[in-house]
Amino acid sequence: MDKLLVFNRWSTKGLEVQDPGLKNYITLDPRIAPKTGARYGSQRFYKSKVFIVERFINKLMVPGHRGKKHKITSYRTNGKASKVYDLVEQAFEVIEKKTKENPLKVFLKALENASPREEIITIEYGGARYPKAVEIAPQRRIDLGLRYMTQGAYQTSFGKKKSSVSAIVEEIMNAYDMSTNSAAIAKKFELERQADSSR
Repeated sequence: MDKLLVFNRWSTKGLEVQDPGLKNYITLDPRIAPKTGARYGSQRFYKSKVFIVERFINKLMVPGHRGKKHKITSYRTNGKASKVYDLVEQAFEVIEKKTKENPLKVFLKALENASPREEIITIEYGGARYPKAVEIAPQRRIDLGLRYMTQGAYQTSFGKKKSSVSAIVEEIMNAYDMSTNSAAIAKKFELERQADSSR
């Protein structure tokens, strides 16, 4: 397994999820081509066993989805998996050049940083509605982290001169550094602040 390289270039050997809550929900089993054609879609919650880079690629397939509406769309939402696959590979190349580190390690840390721990739900009691802070399940934490990173990269590149690759790189790097310039980190802080004030 150690000889198998992601994109036939980068190894997952030595990589480890630091957050104990996410350890069982992020799969680091390497794939040469992390796009398996939806063979994992038959079982509920089986996505936990899907390689994490493939899950990121799947999220990038529908980056314009916000609030149950596709407010903005582009060529990247037309199901061309090969285009998104190339975007992620090129982004990892740039990250490797910038950090001199394994881009999988950078991406993994960025995802851990971007995964929110709390959010608020609305409960109805006696005809009135109240916000209540709740902890987020590990599977949902990863889903939200990937979604916010995808939306952040998409918003900074849509209709602008910035390329898709540079937008993805910028989002991952900012999340890795815990910078609020990352849309995912900013959204995480906002959710946790709202949850904290709803106790």
